[in-house]
Amino acid sequence: MNKLLLFGAALSLVACNPAGEEVYMNSLDNAWAKNKNQIFEFEIKDAQTPKNIIFVVRNNNDYPYSNIRVISSLSKVGQKGVKPDTLNYTLAQPNGAWIGSGFGETKETLFQYKLNHKFPSEGKYKVEVRHAMRKDVLPGIEDFGIKIEQAKP
Repeated sequence: MNKLLLFGAALSLVACNPAGEEVYMNSLDNAWAKNKNQIFEFEIKDAQTPKNIIFVVRNNNDYPYSNIRVISSLSKVGQKGVKPDTLNYTLAQPNGAWIGSGFGETKETLFQYKLNHKFPSEGKYKVEVRHAMRKDVLPGIEDFGIKIEQAKP
């Protein structure tokens, strides 16, 4: 039943997005293994329009930390020698309260990755993300995704 509810929520995210906005989500089933890279491929049809790339993290109370560190890269599909970015995002306030939105245990938090990014050309691109936390498996991470939207002028 929980999986059906999550699928419905993910479907509604994709179905109700404004024009020029796409969301791609990967389900992690409450455990993100360090060796399980999250890969998102998408097509850029209008390279002239700057885009925002935003990470979407859904966590629950099983997540033991107040932050999450990730190593990510953005490349054109087939491109080699891509320089990765190491990023640290805050998931909880100092008092332990989650900063994300949502009802119940699951909270969804959006994090800026690339803002006003101008892609060099049209074509297929790939964002690859892995976690860089000390544990090999992160409990409490339900989903990880990216949102690509047109940057506002």
